[in-house]
Amino acid sequence: MKRNKNRLMKRIGWILFLCAIGFFGLQMGYLLIQDRYQVEYIDNRLFYIINIFCVICLSLAILLLLKLTKRFKLIGTIVVGIFMIIQIVLLVDSDRKINNITSVSPNFKHVFSIKENRDSGESFYYRSYYGILARPKESLPYEIAEDYKVEWLAKDVAAFTYETAENTIQQFIATYGDRGGGIAYYYVGAEMQGVWQGENVEVISDPDGITVTENGRSELFEWENIHQFGTLAIVLKKNNEAAWTISLDDNFVVHSDASEDKVGNIRLYKATMEKNQPIKLQYQASY
Repeated sequence: MKRNKNRLMKRIGWILFLCAIGFFGLQMGYLLIQDRYQVEYIDNRLFYIINIFCVICLSLAILLLLKLTKRFKLIGTIVVGIFMIIQIVLLVDSDRKINNITSVSPNFKHVFSIKENRDSGESFYYRSYYGILARPKESLPYEIAEDYKVEWLAKDVAAFTYETAENTIQQFIATYGDRGGGIAYYYVGAEMQGVWQGENVEVISDPDGITVTENGRSELFEWENIHQFGTLAIVLKKNNEAAWTISLDDNFVVHSDASEDKVGNIRLYKATMEKNQPIKLQYQASY
């Protein structure tokens, strides 16, 4: 029984040792490619968290694989404790300089990432590659104030709603796919032309623009005030402030002829800092 327990501890020790080597190799690889390929971790705090996990795995592996004296254990504990404190201090300092805003998609395939420089007020949207690596793709046009939130409108559409330093509400949409099989670029407004209805809401897309009717109150957004993100979402703006986001749902099918009856749903999401949920709309008829 004791022999089986020792074997199990040895196996766990070797697994932890291999994990430590894996974490160390990951960090070395990251440091090598960071400047060459202009990539960063999707969240800056990952660098310090991986360091901590690496040391924890290595420390536990040594305890399980080697017979150590009490003195060596005490020295090792002190060294590991100092290292952990240093990493935590560096993590807190990094978080004080850069505000990392991250959110994982419902299917765990995409990571939404925005990094805000707290000193300059500049914010950049980062496109994820290989899960935890990312490159800066574009800067946000407005400085982020205190309040913001992230809502996934589909498995590949993330809506970032935030209050700006000028006290306006803006929306930035991150998209990670399309509904046309990647064959050609298309316009969301043209693809969703027609009449759509949901709970207490109606949306009409026609040549004049997009009309949103909520609880009997209608508002027309002309095409010049509609901004498209990728091929999956549009933001409707009024007085240079976001009012609504419309996204193509996961089941939406793009046709070569936009006048055909629509297959699938769209989602309507109000630009507000209050807690709210996207509204699913169904196609009713052509305009």
